[in-house]
Amino acid sequence: MLLIRVVTMLLGLLLGFLAGRGLATTQTEELGMVNTLSLMLAGMLTALLLAPRVENVGQRAAARFTRWYAQLSPRSVAAATFGLIVALLVSVLLSSLLRTVPFYTWIWNLVVTAVLGVFFVSFALRNAESFGLLAFPQVRRKPGSKLLDSNVIIDGRIVELLRSGFLEGELVVPAFILRELQTLSDHHDAQKRTRGKRGLAVLEDLRALRPLRIEDWDDPALPTTDDKLIRLARESGARIVTNDSNLGKIARLHGVEILSIHEAAVALKPQVQAGDHLTVTISKGGQQKNQGVGYLDDGTMVVVEDAIKFRGKPTRVVVVNNVQTNVGRMIFAKLESEEGAA
Repeated sequence: MLLIRVVTMLLGLLLGFLAGRGLATTQTEELGMVNTLSLMLAGMLTALLLAPRVENVGQRAAARFTRWYAQLSPRSVAAATFGLIVALLVSVLLSSLLRTVPFYTWIWNLVVTAVLGVFFVSFALRNAESFGLLAFPQVRRKPGSKLLDSNVIIDGRIVELLRSGFLEGELVVPAFILRELQTLSDHHDAQKRTRGKRGLAVLEDLRALRPLRIEDWDDPALPTTDDKLIRLARESGARIVTNDSNLGKIARLHGVEILSIHEAAVALKPQVQAGDHLTVTISKGGQQKNQGVGYLDDGTMVVVEDAIKFRGKPTRVVVVNNVQTNVGRMIFAKLESEEGAA
């Protein structure tokens, strides 16, 4: 950053000037001025050489400060401020009571103030939930509650999961998620408008199965919906239900628990072993000659040798191999009749 380099060069000039003025007391005025200018120039050039390293250190420090600041909650900041106010008041009271003690100087006053500040601030932070800090939005803490992300609402599989009884606890829809769905449903783009309307319809289905709580919480200082979800989850102690893998990674770094319906669906896919018999409908040809391709109910591709002649028909096959690729699972099989002939 240009500002960091300019400040570094100004500091070099200042240090050179101070060093030159210190040496000028033992030299003539003309020689002292020349030495001061030389030292100022040397300080500026040295600062110019060190500026890239200082810039890197400054950028890392700024990034750490930004991450630390993003993790702060209004409740914690208010609690720390309250603790510091109490520490300062107690320090003033003690200094008034002990001012007549001979050895109690201003140095001891600073030490006592620092000790009281550390004690009361740390105590306030540990017990932030006990303070009635009504200046900030209060979030209900209820163990087992689930925050619904917009993508998992639009996905719709949560309805069946809820109907089956596998999703327990209170379902919470943040107000900013509801506004996001409403914005999508009014969007000029037809695809986004369809997604928004589907999300609102899924919420209606969820409300018919179980009461939903709308959490009227927001933090305008946070730029994205993901940041707000993570902050709300940390404030309320809830889990986030989402299918967004990137949100899941960031949330776990912040210590927030994630429930991914997509990961659960992948984990619960039926495992097919070599030798198992399946019935698949050959829907198209494969890459190799006479190969047929069909799909299981969960979307798994089944490649069958010499099965193109059964295209459009349910066919009994025998699993030969089961391969997990980076795009999903693939099953290789052969016709059941060929196994009998063998």
